[in-house]
Amino acid sequence: MKVTSTEFQQNVGRYQDAAMRAPVTITKNGRDHMVLVAADLFELAVRGRVALRSGDLEDDTLAAIAIAEVPAVYADPDNKP
Repeated sequence: MKVTSTEFQQNVGRYQDAAMRAPVTITKNGRDHMVLVAADLFELAVRGRVALRSGDLEDDTLAAIAIAEVPAVYADPDNKP
């Protein structure tokens, strides 16, 4: 979604809500000026990863974790490879 800076200023709440679903590009003088994004997307962009609570993980991710095994070479923490 793209909006002018004037439109953004007049409807900040609306565009904050919209940015929770998808980035909102704010234009100034007809050019892209800045982008409003949800905090979790910003964290992902800045840090390159996201920490989630186990309750927030998808079922297939939880199933993959449940059947995962430590490779034998790493099974004994005192025996460094």
